[in-house]
Amino acid sequence: MLNPEIIGQILVDNTSLTQEQLQEALRIAEDTNEFIGRVLVNLGYITEKENAICLGMQWGVPFVDLEETEVNEEAARLVPESMMRRHKCIPIDVNGGKLTVAMSDPINILAIDQIRVHTNYEYEIEPVIATDEDIMAAIARLTSAQARVTEALQSVLDQMPDEDVGVEEQRPLEELSLDEAEFLSGEPPVVKLVSMSIGRAVRQGASDIHVQPEEREVRVRYRIDGMLRDEMSIPKSAQAAVISRIKVMANMKIDQKMAPQGGRIGLIIGGRDYDFRVSTLPGQWGEKVVMRILDRSSISVGLSKLGFSSETLQEFERMITRAYGIILVTGPTGSGKSTTLYSALERINTPEKNILTVEDPVEYEVPGLTQCQVNERAGMTFSSVLREMLRQDPDIIMVGEIRDRETAVIATEAALTGHLVLSTLHTNDSAGAVSRLIEMGVEPFLVSSSVIGVLAQRLVRKICQRCRQAYTPPREAFELVGLNAEDHADVVFYHGRGCDFCHDGYRGRTGIYELLPIDATIRDMILQRAPAHRIQQHAIENFHMTTLQGDVINKVLQGTTTLEEAYRVTHVD
Repeated sequence: MLNPEIIGQILVDNTSLTQEQLQEALRIAEDTNEFIGRVLVNLGYITEKENAICLGMQWGVPFVDLEETEVNEEAARLVPESMMRRHKCIPIDVNGGKLTVAMSDPINILAIDQIRVHTNYEYEIEPVIATDEDIMAAIARLTSAQARVTEALQSVLDQMPDEDVGVEEQRPLEELSLDEAEFLSGEPPVVKLVSMSIGRAVRQGASDIHVQPEEREVRVRYRIDGMLRDEMSIPKSAQAAVISRIKVMANMKIDQKMAPQGGRIGLIIGGRDYDFRVSTLPGQWGEKVVMRILDRSSISVGLSKLGFSSETLQEFERMITRAYGIILVTGPTGSGKSTTLYSALERINTPEKNILTVEDPVEYEVPGLTQCQVNERAGMTFSSVLREMLRQDPDIIMVGEIRDRETAVIATEAALTGHLVLSTLHTNDSAGAVSRLIEMGVEPFLVSSSVIGVLAQRLVRKICQRCRQAYTPPREAFELVGLNAEDHADVVFYHGRGCDFCHDGYRGRTGIYELLPIDATIRDMILQRAPAHRIQQHAIENFHMTTLQGDVINKVLQGTTTLEEAYRVTHVD
């Protein structure tokens, strides 16, 4: 068992954690029944690696940084992938009769015994500790060999009949391991093909799968780090069977091909829960299918890991702990607004608070929240559900999106009557959200009195840390983002050269943010219907507000992303 006070003192002695921060975390851990290390990580006071290192100290187990340790493939092949994912462990070395296994929980006797049994008791298991994230990334790298996937795909396609085939098996997949998805020989070819496409997309970190019929073939594309990429081509003869298989899994009508449909698939892949929002759209060459991949565990990353600067994070956390008012998160589709809102709700979700959400649709299920889904056919619109929610004694309300005047007015009135309201808008920057609400028909005095802050955000791709190298950007790149090359002559810039681990030199994404607090002066400016650029200028001059452009430039100078990516995302003039 973990003694929170012992591990807490170890953390204080070996990290920058203060006693005051520790006491705060101990109180939260006692209220929420969470491990003290997890609470501290969620608060942003320590990192995952610091937590793992100190846990290892308490248990007497050495820490291994898997980002800097090469995994011995011979050792890794001794344990099946499904077992590694289930127990969050990976063998990293074998030496004689000793098998070294990196584990997130090195005192998990069940996992150690299962590895010992699977290897026929031939090895003495030596556990070391590593972070969950590093272990899962190491497993993904181990199983991402391109040749293996290509060979498996070809073997499936070779089994496809020359003519259209029907779906032989119509049971939904309840649990899917990547090995089974790609290589299970007992399944019909079309089932294997769909399963393999889903499994590969998840392993590569895709957010969407596009199945796009064309005149002579069916293109399968993945959206990875915000960019669509061609992944494979399926014979035209298999089109009907593949699309029917997906519709069966999503509980859609197979025979309805001339009207759009929507559905949902729930799968367990590699021990993790995933939801797939499925949409079909009739096109010239057949129905196009898009599957949005939602990793239920991805909302628990914590606000501190989303890419906020320390100052912006501190101010945003101050806002979301206010008792009442509206906080708006703005940005285009796919900019990470939902992740920010869910992370904020997780941060303030305590047993003392009644939190209600209205969404279209409910993307992630969060314990402790009452979540309602819009259903316009049944009369459940954003505005009608929001009005009923006010009779449910809420403390906090999250509205998936403010789309019309009625919803906006009810939200502002709710904020003025003692509720904290969080919602999203589609605007280009933070100051534009104020003008947008007024344009929607909300009276300026309501906007001025209710809105306490606006967060604008985008997502930028991060440079791959495995192939990152220093380089000198062309002068044009500086000019595109408004920088002077001579002023930054002493700055080391980086880009990724491209490797098997990444996509074109990028791996993963992080957020860039612009947080606008509403003070008394801005409230007066709203009442006078001041233009957005004047509100923004006031915030820059008086709060030293970092704009989206300023935040992305900071991440370029820190070596997190590139000048080219900064321009692509923000289109700085």
